[in-house]
Amino acid sequence: MEAINYIKHLNGALEQFSKDSRLNPTHISLYIALFQLWNNNFFREGFYINREEVMHYAKIGSTATYHKCIKELSHWKYIHYMPSHNPFKGSRVKMFNFGTSTEQAMNDSRTKNQTSAEQALVRINKHKQTIENHNKRQNFQKSNPQFLKNKNKPTPLVQNRDNLKTSSDKDYNEPL
Repeated sequence: MEAINYIKHLNGALEQFSKDSRLNPTHISLYIALFQLWNNNFFREGFYINREEVMHYAKIGSTATYHKCIKELSHWKYIHYMPSHNPFKGSRVKMFNFGTSTEQAMNDSRTKNQTSAEQALVRINKHKQTIENHNKRQNFQKSNPQFLKNKNKPTPLVQNRDNLKTSSDKDYNEPL
């Protein structure tokens, strides 16, 4: 099997997951757990798994859920699952490639919000915006005499307001 690029494979798998409406979070968690075990086995063509270990990694508490999800992942061609039916041997799993390469992984796709993996560029007129904001702040301070009088401190609406009446003795005969 050719070398697996960890990041490209995960990006490819996650892209497939986003397109597949049949998957739920348990399927994705199980796949990620199997991917981690595949990585621990140096991306061999096929590897043996221990159900308890996979369930622990995937945070699955029910064996029924585990068996349902692993069979569905196999049926939907995300993995090839070969159950052993032997408690001493372990089942065999083969992972399929979702994107492999020997070059550095770069995600060139953009989302609806036009975000990307590229470096963010600061606009050239950023310093002009800063100067304009500074001028607006100064104009506000000059036009608001209360701002200058209190030396940048806002005046409280009601001084010494005691909503809980903690400053005086309480009358316990008074209703709540």
